[in-house]
Amino acid sequence: MSMRISGAIAVAAVVTFNAGAALAQKKYDTGASDTEIKVGNLMPYSGPGSAYGVIGQLQAAYFRMINDKGGINGRKINFISYDDAYSPPKAVEQVRKLVESDEVLLVFDPLGTANNTAIQKYLNARKIPQLFVAAGATKFNDPRNFPWTTGWQPSYQSEAHAYAKYILKEKPNARVAVFFQNDDLGKDYLKGLKDRLGARIVAEESYETSEPTIDSHIVKLKATGADTLVNISSPKFAAQAIKRVAEVDWKPLHILSNVSASVGSVIKPAGFENAQGIVSATYLKDPADPQWDNDPGMKEFQGFLTKYYPEGNKRDILLITGYALAETLAQTLKQCGDDLTRESVMKQAANLKDWRTEALLPGIYVNTSPTDFAPITQLRLMRFSGEKWELFGDVINGDATD
Repeated sequence: MSMRISGAIAVAAVVTFNAGAALAQKKYDTGASDTEIKVGNLMPYSGPGSAYGVIGQLQAAYFRMINDKGGINGRKINFISYDDAYSPPKAVEQVRKLVESDEVLLVFDPLGTANNTAIQKYLNARKIPQLFVAAGATKFNDPRNFPWTTGWQPSYQSEAHAYAKYILKEKPNARVAVFFQNDDLGKDYLKGLKDRLGARIVAEESYETSEPTIDSHIVKLKATGADTLVNISSPKFAAQAIKRVAEVDWKPLHILSNVSASVGSVIKPAGFENAQGIVSATYLKDPADPQWDNDPGMKEFQGFLTKYYPEGNKRDILLITGYALAETLAQTLKQCGDDLTRESVMKQAANLKDWRTEALLPGIYVNTSPTDFAPITQLRLMRFSGEKWELFGDVINGDATD
């Protein structure tokens, strides 16, 4: 069953353009007009990735809020979001609907590595922006071969390099077991780990998203004698793995991928007592962390939730992820001015210079260029303690080439 969410975006602040841009002739492609910009989105509102569905719901609420303030450059955003059930074939079906029936200007924040891979060639062939995808595979920063696709978050390989550096510092002789999702998401992380850890990886165990439980995989990994576990799984399976590690009384150094670092969707269901000491990485302020309670950016975010998405879990980092992504899209469209062609959208997506949403951690900025479509390349490590994540260490340049 597909889900359609309609909303509209507006600007939270007055934007001043240079005289040349202000006087430029208006230009539109299909999906844009004097009054409207159609933005398409795919999100797993059902299926094994359904925990991520709150991102799409949050973004629809954000766009309603922005719309109440007048639109971007006077234009409302019609946000059309469909359920792809975390299924690549379904994603292909739904993206064709967005492009061929709904006639959107661009596709924004489609979620999942496998799903984005399934639609990437189609969108690039049609020259439709596949903008700020919710997946960290390195293939989504390839402007030479896929000039209509941009990533957003730090790449999975870059994140894996950061974990490997930490492991080598904390346990130079670590015996590492890797638990990973058997698709491009898991394989990208795995490559990053192998690049840096080599023979220290003593076991690899993959799972399919169709599996009802992953308990047997954890038992197998414990039996290898590994003293370090890198858990590369989506929320449903990450929660199962955290719980199972505790049940079998395995006490490895446990590293959890950022994609499943949500307190509300992963840690709480797994049990706070089972997550103590787990290490992950982030680039966003955590709504569950009291250090941000008086932060102006967090106060603005929480005020937005109260008014526009009161049903949302205010501790869930997935919500601030959706918020930050929506702000990035709004900034890109603001920079387009009255040139709302698809080519202009991609030009501005590749022209974000030292811009930041206040949802990002201090010291982390968004930067893109025509030869580098990766907006965020910095992150920080964090450790779970009590009922929240605690940051430690400095901002890390997560460039996969480092």
